[in-house]
This record gives sequence, C-alpha cells and structure tokens, in this order.
Amino acid sequence: MPNNATLTLRVLARLLSYPDAELRAHLGELQAALQSDRTLGAARLAELQALMRNLSGRDPIEVEADYVQLFDRGRATSLHLFEHVHGDSRDRGPAMIDLAQTYEKAGLFLAPGEMPDYLPVVLEFVSTQPPKEARAFLGEMAHIFNAIFNALQQRQSAYASVLGALLECAGEKAHAVKVVPDEELDAAWEEPVVFDGCSSRGQAKPGQPQPIHIVRNEAARAQAAAVMPQGAST
Repeated sequence: MPNNATLTLRVLARLLSYPDAELRAHLGELQAALQSDRTLGAARLAELQALMRNLSGRDPIEVEADYVQLFDRGRATSLHLFEHVHGDSRDRGPAMIDLAQTYEKAGLFLAPGEMPDYLPVVLEFVSTQPPKEARAFLGEMAHIFNAIFNALQQRQSAYASVLGALLECAGEKAHAVKVVPDEELDAAWEEPVVFDGCSSRGQAKPGQPQPIHIVRNEAARAQAAAVMPQGAST
C-alpha cells in the first residue's frame, strides 16, 4: 500500500457513510483527494467518480432511501463486518470488545453506542496505521469485502466500486462468490408482539443515518488534521 493511502481510506470511509447533506456537500473535495492520492487505478477512480455523480445528481431523499434499503435491510450487504463472520452468535460480543480495545490502543475512542465493526469506522482506524500494517489488516478482511462486493454487484449498485477499491488497497482482486439470498434484517430481528415494539436492531432505525463519532486524543487529532482534505470530516 502506498505511503499516502491514508486519504484514500478516509474518502472510502466517507463514501460508505450515510449520504446526508454534509457528505454530499463535500463530494468535490473527496473526489479531489482521491485524485491527488494516486492510490487507485484509473478504472477504479472512474467508477468512484460515477458513484459521486450519482449521489450529487439525484434527489437527496431518494439517495438516502436507497442507502437504507441497500445497507440496512439485508445481511449480504451489511456494513457491520461481524454480521458476516459471527451473525447472531455469542462470539460477536467478545469480538466487538477486542476490536474496540484495538482502537483504544491506537488512541481512537468510539462514542457511546457506536459499533466498532461498522466498516466506515474500521477504515478510519486502518487509515491511522503504517502502510504495512494497514495493508495486512485490510487483507484479513478481504474475503468479507469480496462477499459484499459480489452482493452489491448482484444488486447493480454503484457502491460496489467502493468495495472494489478496498480490495485494491488490500492487494487483492475481486472474484465471484455465490450470494445466498437472505431475509431482510427488519424481519429477521423483529421482536415478538409481547415486547410492544422493543427491538434489538442495529444502532439506528431504518431511515435514520448512522453517523460516525470517533473521539481522538489531542495528539492523534493533530496528526489526522495534517492529512485530511479541507472541509472533509470524520
């Protein structure tokens, strides 16, 4: 991974975040950052530019609704990585704790309620690591990226370009895998009527954004500011 891949990883993290007005307002700067970073190939950059044109050119309500339908309503395209590894098993809790502790050792602290396995959060962490460690970390998750990539391609979503870019950053190539149709998360996680609406769903209800709130210590914050594009935020 090139030494300057930090910007690319942070841009990809932003592109996978909820496409609210703030994100759409900074698409021009995100595009410029990708071009200046020179981490990705020309074909992949063209795909990402097409995604950003799509996000900026369509009706905002449709863009946001499509994001929720794509990423919050099915397991195959979930951006919560442990959903693909542990599902609803008891192993998921300890894995969450271990990952959060990994962030803390690097000086990154999640806000209350933030899920450590949410892919944009994971990428924010990876972007703080030295190139060799960052590439190795991404490589360990490449099979998950590839599975999500295939699911997004099957749905003909332009977001597949972001997962393809992550595979490229990991030094991997996308390959076809069987995508098993899954039950929508809303139905799979629905509680019995006796609970009267109480839910064990993810960190946000359908239709609501899932913001990233990472609190840095002052030293880490100063270091990050030196490499972030003007106007972009984590």
